[in-house]
Amino acid sequence: MRPRFVWRKMPSSADLTTLLEPRSAKHVDFDTHWLDFASSRWTGSNGRDVGLVELCERCDRVELWADPQPNDQLVLAWLLVLRPHRHIVAKLKLVQTDVEIGRYRSESSAKWRLPALAVTDDRLELASRAWNAYRAPTPEPCFDLLMQDLSAIPQLRAALIALLEELPGRDTGLGASELRMLDLVADGKTSPQVLSSELNRERGVFDFQEAELILDRLADCPSPVLTGFPAEIEGADDLKARRERLLYSRLSLTDFGQEVSDRELDFSQYNTIHRWWGGTELTNERLWRWDAESRTLVAP
Repeated sequence: MRPRFVWRKMPSSADLTTLLEPRSAKHVDFDTHWLDFASSRWTGSNGRDVGLVELCERCDRVELWADPQPNDQLVLAWLLVLRPHRHIVAKLKLVQTDVEIGRYRSESSAKWRLPALAVTDDRLELASRAWNAYRAPTPEPCFDLLMQDLSAIPQLRAALIALLEELPGRDTGLGASELRMLDLVADGKTSPQVLSSELNRERGVFDFQEAELILDRLADCPSPVLTGFPAEIEGADDLKARRERLLYSRLSLTDFGQEVSDRELDFSQYNTIHRWWGGTELTNERLWRWDAESRTLVAP
């Protein structure tokens, strides 16, 4: 399962419910069932249609292994909103890691001896509050959560801070990942693939595809901060053409980009802002900002 909650508009509650249900006529498109990305090596040829609750009912014990990355913590919070299924909650154990499990071979991670935490009522309650806060129409509930005890889900606080840092900066109008992209280019990292990899390694908020879309957003706007992508590529919508574009382009800062990178100009004063942060729709007229120096939220 790999739902992504950190980039586009949040899926509806109905779509998220469908994602976890047994496969049916509602799962026509790829990636609409929770096992679409799972290897048949683990599920078996006859096990790819089962719903999550149904699968858990077949097991004596279920461990939820959660990476520390923000999206994984959001997925964990979503999955823990299982209060109606008390018989399943009793089987659950939560395993929190300090590293990304996918970077290790399964044979290696299977030997790890990490604490398995019981999924207690306080963890269920915190997961529900975090999930509802992220889906709220403003970032305020997530910021307010930082004032509370979040130790029941050990990696949640760091994840929330990393997410709040992706709000437009008070001085630059760019989120932390966007601004880091400019800094990396200023330091001589010009390959889009290298930039995406570095951003994923350093911040861990966005995956490689989302990082590439960030680059597009910074280069394809009225006042771009990056340049170096070809103006037009034959078959630009074709996957191969896009891969070559990312492989062979060499990026650099525009003069405006240098000033934004130096924290002297505000990107949002020269470009249209329209993106989603959880349930918050960010626009130039309704721009919630993050003050990195004081680590506070600034209302529009």
